Parts: sequence; structure tokens; C-alpha cells
Amino acid sequence: MHPKLRPVETHRTIHQGRPALLLRDPLRLTDRVLIVPQALTPLLMLCDGTRSVEELQAALAVRFGLSLSRDQIEGFLRQLDEALLLENGRYAEAIQEALVTYRTAPFRPPALAGSSYPNDPDDLRRYLRGFQESAAQDVSPIADGRGLVSPHIDYQRGGPVYAQVWSRAAEMVREADLALIFGTDHNGSFGSVTLTRQSYATPFGVLPTATDVVDAVAVAIGPERAFAEELHHRGEHSIELAAVWLHYIREGKPLELVPILCGSFHHFVMGAAEPAEDPTFAAVIEALRKATAGRRVIAVAAADLAHVGPAFGDPQPIDWTGKVRLQTADELLIQAMCQGDAEEFFRLIRAEGDRRRICGMPPIYLTLRFLDGVQGEPAGYDRCPADVQGASFVSVCGVVFRQSVRP
Repeated sequence: MHPKLRPVETHRTIHQGRPALLLRDPLRLTDRVLIVPQALTPLLMLCDGTRSVEELQAALAVRFGLSLSRDQIEGFLRQLDEALLLENGRYAEAIQEALVTYRTAPFRPPALAGSSYPNDPDDLRRYLRGFQESAAQDVSPIADGRGLVSPHIDYQRGGPVYAQVWSRAAEMVREADLALIFGTDHNGSFGSVTLTRQSYATPFGVLPTATDVVDAVAVAIGPERAFAEELHHRGEHSIELAAVWLHYIREGKPLELVPILCGSFHHFVMGAAEPAEDPTFAAVIEALRKATAGRRVIAVAAADLAHVGPAFGDPQPIDWTGKVRLQTADELLIQAMCQGDAEEFFRLIRAEGDRRRICGMPPIYLTLRFLDGVQGEPAGYDRCPADVQGASFVSVCGVVFRQSVRP
């Protein structure tokens, strides 16, 4: 056995008075969590699929001065296996079972209804209307809109920005007959574009997926690539939180969707490749344009901006000066969005090494690529607290796009 740890969700915690890591399956194939004492984290690092139990034991002793018996290591590996945190046959079977359940369900149920927002449609209407009524600034609808950038942070913190951007986009949303929603895939692999034929439900009903468009894109990039990480749709919140607002603005009237999850751009930021030259992205955009030609389409980027402060690994808290710098840097990104310039938007993020962790980079970039030739108007901005100390923040914005006037 050469154990290999899956990509897992980790949180620092204190267990029995000592620092530890809490490990959880990001796909929620199981509800089990595993608490690992800090002293055992080197063992997690070594579980990369290249070492046997004996080799793990030797590497721990030589590299970290940590002496563990074979029984201790095997017991730890059993716990990882039972929590489905290892890449092995048991995990593969669990994935396949969950995928069959997901695909054969009548629709994708809302994952956050009843926890992040009300499950009852009347209560939800009142909840969202409250944000609209308290939204500041101009929220007059834009008639000739083609798309928007909406947050994907929870409504409790991002509600005012959601309200501003969706109120401004209301007319285009009501007149559309198809919506493309590009959402952040928080667990997606490098450069992934993940489709699903499953329809998204909200408390207001079901938004049917336009399977003809999905199939056209799947043919263009290959079904294996298009659906390799489809199970991520089951619990990913980014598309869901935009879909709920879309359905609310349409007063419960259904609209066909094309839900697209967008994976990490880390390799692009590090200079390993250029998104403008990526053949998958080019094929996706071309297929989407061909398959949606002649329809009243809106494109939505479900995307947050920066994640800064100790809650995200920064050594220092974000003080007043840091908040000003954060907004100044965000304004440059928003300006690039409003110019409809996908490459400038990406260039700005790469120039700073994505040190501010722009969570919505992939969906915003692909939305701008799809729309091509738009100009945007800002429709809300906020820096939302991300810890109880007020030392960490997530920034969010709204932008509404209309067709630019070419000379």
C-alpha cells in the first residue's frame, strides 16, 4: 500500500488544549471529520502515493525525527481511509455511487437552503426584498444588458451588493431566455471547466438546464473532460447563490441555465501557461457562442474578489490602511472588468502573484471572454469581515455589462 492523500479541506483548531488540524472531505461524501495533532502533520505531507508504510516510517524518522511504530501509522491510515480522505478503491466507489445518485435525482436540490438562506419561498422573498429595500445608490435597471458579475459570498454579508447588482440587471434577467452562469469551483483542478446536465432547483422551483448547449460544449472539449468533476456541482455554492437571485428577480418564472464551474488558475498565475492560449477555453467559448446564437442570453460570473488577512494565512491583520489598499487594488480589477478586458483583468492579478487570492478570477475571466465587446458599470462594492477580530476581509463587487458602442 502506497497511501495518497486526496485534496482535503483543512482548518486549524485546538484539540484538548493543543494545536491540531481538522480534516474534512470537501465533496461531503461522508460527514466524518478527522482531527490530526500538529505533531502528525509531517505524516500527512508524506502521504503522496510514493511510499509504503515502511518507507513512511523511515522518512518520518530521518526527515522529521518522529518515531512512530508500524501499528501507529497503519492505525492513522485507517482513520484517513474511513473518512474517505485517501485516493483508493474505496474512495472511487464512493464517488461513483454519489455520482449515480446525483445524476438520477429529479434535480439538484439547493444545498444551502434552510441554513444560509430561508427554505420557504415566501420567507426567502421577504429576506431578499429586505436587501433591495435597504440597498443604497442607484439601482435603476439597465435595459440593454448582456451580463453581470455577482458575488458568491453568503447573503448575510454580501446581501447589499447582491441587491444592487441584481436590481440593476432586473430588466435583462426578465427578458432573457437563457442564462450562462460561470461559478467558482472551490475544489476544481487547474483550468477545469465542469458541466452538468442536472437542473438546479431553488426554493422557487426548478431552473432547467439547457442540455443541448451543455452537450454542444461537451462535444467540443470531450465528455470525459467536461464531466470529470461533475460531482462538484452537488455541493458547490457559487452557482446556487446566483441562481436564487436570478429566480427571485424573475418572480419564480423558470429560465434555462447552463451551469459551468471553473477550476483554479494557479498554473496560469505562476506563468506555466497563458489562459488566452488555452485550447479548452477557446473551444468552450466558441461552442457556447454557436449553441446560443439567436437567443436572448445573459452571462453571469458568480465571483468574489480578494480574501486577505490572518483567516487566509496572511501574517498581519488588515488595518485601516490595509483596507484602503485593498479597495484601491480592487478598483483596478473592476476598471478592467468595466472595459470588458479579460486579458488586462488577468494580467493585473498575475502581476501581484494573486497574493490577495482573487476567488472569482476564473469565472470573471471566462465571462468577459464570452461576452467580448462589452462595457460595464459598477453596481456595488463591499469589504466583508471574515473573522470575529475584524482583521480579515473578503471583498465583493457587482458589475452590469451592456454592449459597447463601437466607433
